[in-house]
Amino acid sequence: MDAVTQGALQAGKAVGGFRIGKEAGEWTATKFHPYLPSETYLTCRFFSARKHGLVDAAVRTSSGSGLDKTAVVALPGGIGTLDEVFELMALIQLDRIGSLRPVPFLLMNYDSFYSKLLDFLHDCENFGTISHGEAASLWKVCNNNTEALTYLSEFYGISH
Repeated sequence: MDAVTQGALQAGKAVGGFRIGKEAGEWTATKFHPYLPSETYLTCRFFSARKHGLVDAAVRTSSGSGLDKTAVVALPGGIGTLDEVFELMALIQLDRIGSLRPVPFLLMNYDSFYSKLLDFLHDCENFGTISHGEAASLWKVCNNNTEALTYLSEFYGISH
């Protein structure tokens, strides 16, 4: 996440973070980024508020000016990341995200991190619990940055 955050900052884009406070007021082991001011963080009591913020950030609202190049990029992560990934998949499937303007959703499968998850989803297709091709239609799986940049360039019709 550091590279994504620093890249956005270098491009002059707004960057912030969400933190989840524990019931007793103690923080998890997650630290503040050393280069982000603490006032750029929003503290949430529940994870659902963090996901709501993610969804709000993912919705493309500009009226076709060409300036909005919103994308959701899922990097390797833990349980919270998986929760967000599946939430986004469900919302895209239900046309709650991308219904007005498509929003690219990239799953970054660095070093095959998500390969077992992709195998599981393929097994779900074989068992009939999800339709064939359904998961693949909701995101673009990229194995490296070049694939991601190529996909986003094609998606938005820009050169890189």
